[in-house]
Amino acid sequence: MEFDVVDALITPYGRLDMLSKMEVSKLLDNTQGGLYNLFRNCSLAVLSSGSYLDNGKELLERYPGFDIRVVQEERGIKLRVKGAPAGAFVDGRLIRGINEHLFSVLRDVIYVSDEIRGNPNFDLEDSAGVTNAVFHILRNAGILRPRTNPKRVVCWGGHSITRREYDYTKEVGYHLGLRGLDICTGCGPGAMKGPMKGAAIGHAKQRIIGGQYLGITEPGIIAAESPNPIVNDLVIMPDIEKRLEAFVRTGHGVVVFPGGVGTAEEILYLLGILLHPDNADIPFPLVFTGPESSLEYFSQIDRFVGVTLGAAAQRRYRIIVNDPVEVALQVKKGIREVRRFRQETDDAYYFNWRLRIDAAFQTPFLPTHENMSAIVLNRQLPSHLLAAGLRRAFSGVVAGNVKDEGIRAIEQHGPFEIHGESAIMERMDDLLASFVAQSRMKLSGRDYSPCYRIIR
Repeated sequence: MEFDVVDALITPYGRLDMLSKMEVSKLLDNTQGGLYNLFRNCSLAVLSSGSYLDNGKELLERYPGFDIRVVQEERGIKLRVKGAPAGAFVDGRLIRGINEHLFSVLRDVIYVSDEIRGNPNFDLEDSAGVTNAVFHILRNAGILRPRTNPKRVVCWGGHSITRREYDYTKEVGYHLGLRGLDICTGCGPGAMKGPMKGAAIGHAKQRIIGGQYLGITEPGIIAAESPNPIVNDLVIMPDIEKRLEAFVRTGHGVVVFPGGVGTAEEILYLLGILLHPDNADIPFPLVFTGPESSLEYFSQIDRFVGVTLGAAAQRRYRIIVNDPVEVALQVKKGIREVRRFRQETDDAYYFNWRLRIDAAFQTPFLPTHENMSAIVLNRQLPSHLLAAGLRRAFSGVVAGNVKDEGIRAIEQHGPFEIHGESAIMERMDDLLASFVAQSRMKLSGRDYSPCYRIIR
């Protein structure tokens, strides 16, 4: 099947508009650590906004002739694209929001390549060094807002959700927006788009100008979750671990909507951090919510957390069903407590420096068959380290579902095998099976073929 494509020369709007000759050279040479391919693939994902496709491999195969090149002119730079998705253009001109996203990709790819990787000032083998790198990437992107009271709500949830669930995410976002709160999501469709859409209406009614709709993504997932058009600040982190850290360092509270494996991964990541003894006294509002029809989903998540991480983890969140106003009130109340705590401890409003994140949550996990089989999952581990292992297991399933390299690995070697204590494996098997039955794994729904095998 052929798809409509466009060739164009694109001028930046308010984003990166100057590059050195060395930076241009790196982007033109696909032998430079894969920088050209990284930039090309992320750019194609941005230009595919609204495609409702959650298969990174399929997206790349849809547009084999796509090419993007930096053109250096006397007044600055432009981007020349060939074979770009036609849906990104109106009357031959690139949509303004997509233009901004495209140059955000360029900004972040160049910054990480030039300033982070290989820089002795950023020791990525050290926990503090990783956090320092995350801070600098976010600061360079201009999304940290000093001299502003805490108000950023991170919203997690799936891209493959029902219409009722999607409408509910908009209702919650609307009530958050009415209370002057900003929204941060993984920037894709579904539960990542709905809260932003609702908050935009709430902000408009309150005549709030400059509301932030922040999307945080990474190269491995962006092709499967193309940035939605409401995002007005986009950041591409180098990997999933730094993306997750960016969420919890910049967010002042988290709302979790129904989702699938990726949402479970995010829940386990945050609970694992909050369970670390050093974080016991740090306030961090966390609410699980959805319409009445999603009660069983959250009940299954709650049972899984209870069996694996215990009652201490369950006490770190509230489940609120079918009550958007109560969600907004609880989040607002929790953020007031965050503000009070940071005032008392002299911690920044815009970046949660005090939060202790163990190296187990920061070390990039490559979901190969060997690495997936080697994950240790038993309840003899401290709960925060068990959460780290569970997070890796779910991260591997996400890769096998939607990421280009994960899909190819499954096609070549078969499903990933996940080993562990029988009680944990039994509950994990039940949870993943429920995601499949509820069509939460992929947009293709019932056509889903599991990319994993649970070994009890």
